[in-house]
Amino acid sequence: MLSGGPDSSYSSRVCFVQWYATEKKKQVVVPSVFWWLSIVGSLLLLLYAVFYDKHYVVIFSYAFSWIPYIRNLIIHHRHKEAHLDCPTCGASCPPQAKFCSECGTRLAAEKLNAGS
Repeated sequence: MLSGGPDSSYSSRVCFVQWYATEKKKQVVVPSVFWWLSIVGSLLLLLYAVFYDKHYVVIFSYAFSWIPYIRNLIIHHRHKEAHLDCPTCGASCPPQAKFCSECGTRLAAEKLNAGS
């Protein structure tokens, strides 16, 4: 238990704090490359733990760390697809926007047409 404490504390910054912030905002607040690197790193550490270290505490600490990374990539992808492109200037606008932040074009009519 003593060896797992520091690792649990360190991983909770991403696994719980970042995950909570992302779920609350329904938007990933860090770039997707962070999550891809996190997935690669956690899988490499899991392989190291399984094939070299072979200690259950180390294996368990990396066995599930990839779950919030995948979830954040899914949220990031959904949020990116939900953005609207302004028909006038081509700027990417948030899904709840009624007007383009760059040129002021009304977007509400575009949403209704896109939804039908």
